Amino acid sequence: MESAHARPFRLGDDWRRASDDEALVSIDPADGSVAGVVTRASVADVEAAVDIASAAFRRRAWRDLRPDQRAGLLHEVSRRLGAEHDSLARLQMRDSGKPLKECANMVASASYFFRYYASLCETWQDEVTSPRGPYFSMSVAEPYGVVAAITPWNSPIMAEAQKVAPALAAGNAVILKPSEETPQLALELERICREAGLPAGLLSVLPGTGEEVGAALVDHPGVRMVSFTGGTETGRAIAIAAGRRLIPVGLELGGKSPHIVFEDADFEKAVAGVASGIYGSAGQSCVAGTRLFVQRSIYQRFVEALVAFTRTVRVGAPDDPATQMGPLISRAHRDKVAGYVALARQEGGRILAGGGIPEAPALAAGWYFEPTVIEGLPNHARTCQEEIFGPVLVCLPFDDEDDVIAQANDTVYGLAAGMWTGDYARAWRVARALEAGSVWINTYKQSHIATAFGGFKASGIGREKGFHGLRLYSQVKSVFFGMHDAPMSL
Repeated sequence: MESAHARPFRLGDDWRRASDDEALVSIDPADGSVAGVVTRASVADVEAAVDIASAAFRRRAWRDLRPDQRAGLLHEVSRRLGAEHDSLARLQMRDSGKPLKECANMVASASYFFRYYASLCETWQDEVTSPRGPYFSMSVAEPYGVVAAITPWNSPIMAEAQKVAPALAAGNAVILKPSEETPQLALELERICREAGLPAGLLSVLPGTGEEVGAALVDHPGVRMVSFTGGTETGRAIAIAAGRRLIPVGLELGGKSPHIVFEDADFEKAVAGVASGIYGSAGQSCVAGTRLFVQRSIYQRFVEALVAFTRTVRVGAPDDPATQMGPLISRAHRDKVAGYVALARQEGGRILAGGGIPEAPALAAGWYFEPTVIEGLPNHARTCQEEIFGPVLVCLPFDDEDDVIAQANDTVYGLAAGMWTGDYARAWRVARALEAGSVWINTYKQSHIATAFGGFKASGIGREKGFHGLRLYSQVKSVFFGMHDAPMSL
């Protein structure tokens, strides 16, 4: 029986509609209500989507457009995202539970991604190489074909635009698989791209589970490149599957980022920066500064100030303008975060702030968790090494540069790091020594569309954003023109 309330998704010019047992339900983390119901894709839909995308790519209508013409359509997508900014932000707020202000910033970022890659598409220059003989040679960028883009629940529409915009700019066809926790914004993005004039088949959205739809996409022989943002273990599985087929991958994975405070730091700015780095997005950020290293000479004073600051963080409903930290994505995820706090106690940690579910009756129906500060653990403790993905901060002292560099790098992850110091020579030394794809100095979690982003070690492969983002979705072809005056000889 067809479900009357599940939103359909489109494959080419056809709609897929759910029966009652095929619906995918998005739950509002703020109060447990239904945020939306969408049709759940199947493995058969993956087959159809790849066939449609492959046919659209082979028609060459998109990839053979002049760059300025592709850019014009991407600019129009950007404009339409801006025009629907408020409604999209509210929809994302219900899908993800993030505060409305944060959702508004993410929709704005999605619009900027399309605008940026429109400009980059139009100004991209191929490389003419200097001759070493009677020939003229150049290297040109070519699209891969069908790209599978798999996105997480913690930054819907922004993460989706971060992949879709450069992949389309490079001339590819894209199949987007959003998280089953937050499926609605991807469908809106597909609608907006279609209304902006993107030909049918060049962008398809398959709402579904990673185990079923994601795995089928990665294994499909018609998919020529995979871009994934999410957990490290899933990233490893994707890399193994892609390795069997020898296709390229872009992987932006987990993190356990060190946030370092030296004794010469601006004290108040550092306290606020550390709090923002862990409690922003309720800690549900791959770059969250989850391991705090404070120089021993100021450790006690700094941690006391941070605990006092933590107790002032306003946990509340996402649509309340006073809210600084909203709920976690789901009850299961909140239980996981609570489990890590319990583990920290077992490992000998002391809970200095938070550590549990807020008692306010107004928050009882949602999946909220208190901002939490823990100390007394060694750097090798599981709580200090494993990604928690919640508002949980562990505090550790250090003695000098060598000590903190060794501790900061003592992790399988390498996505981001931050430090606070008044000595810029020291900042440069430490930044270069840290094994991380992004390092912030006297700031944290800043982002720039034109600046490359990605991780070292188990935090990923490849770089998104900037020129690197366009290169990620392109393969290089070298072309030679013979200029021989005489026939070639053996």
